[in-house]
Amino acid sequence: MIFNSMSKNGLILMAFALATTASVALVNELTKDRIAKQSQQQLVALLAEVLPAGSYDNALTENCVVVNDKSLSPKESMTIYRATLNGMPSALVIQHKTMKGYNGNIEMITAIDKSGNVSGVRVTQHAETPGLGDKVELTKSPWILSFANTQITKENDPQFKVKRDGGRFDQFTGATITPRAVVNSVSAASWFGTANFERIFNAPNACKGESHE
Repeated sequence: MIFNSMSKNGLILMAFALATTASVALVNELTKDRIAKQSQQQLVALLAEVLPAGSYDNALTENCVVVNDKSLSPKESMTIYRATLNGMPSALVIQHKTMKGYNGNIEMITAIDKSGNVSGVRVTQHAETPGLGDKVELTKSPWILSFANTQITKENDPQFKVKRDGGRFDQFTGATITPRAVVNSVSAASWFGTANFERIFNAPNACKGESHE
């Protein structure tokens, strides 16, 4: 009797587990297209924040290359979106990451043209200290806007450092590590984009046909 009861309970638990798994799979299947579309819309909006309207006329998310270079990330491949205007190369929006934040990785995008002019930078993900390092977020501080309309002229450009290191960018009171990490990563990514501008535009398109709009 005890064995039969245990077997019965086991079958009930198994049936419940299977039903739960099936429900989760069904929900995932029904929502994955919606989630993908929302992610695509968020990406389009983010790219538009760093690249001025009128400076490009193509769908950025449909024109990109994937690059593996330590200037952009120590370990991972990063995506670079290619902007064109009237069919001609206009700008690059570069994803990049630094592992030198106070609390780990900081992910960013930087928009730059062939001459090294930076039109915008945004931090897309971080785990920095609330009230201190999180001022790299536009919602917490306008600090990130200080990159707009700057120009990088050479590798390790001395102006692309925080003021404590002799550069032009402010550090935060009580938190220098985070802004230093961001500025240094923007510097490396900006120079990489400028120095390899034509080569990046000549590379095969890795995003063609991936639009979810």
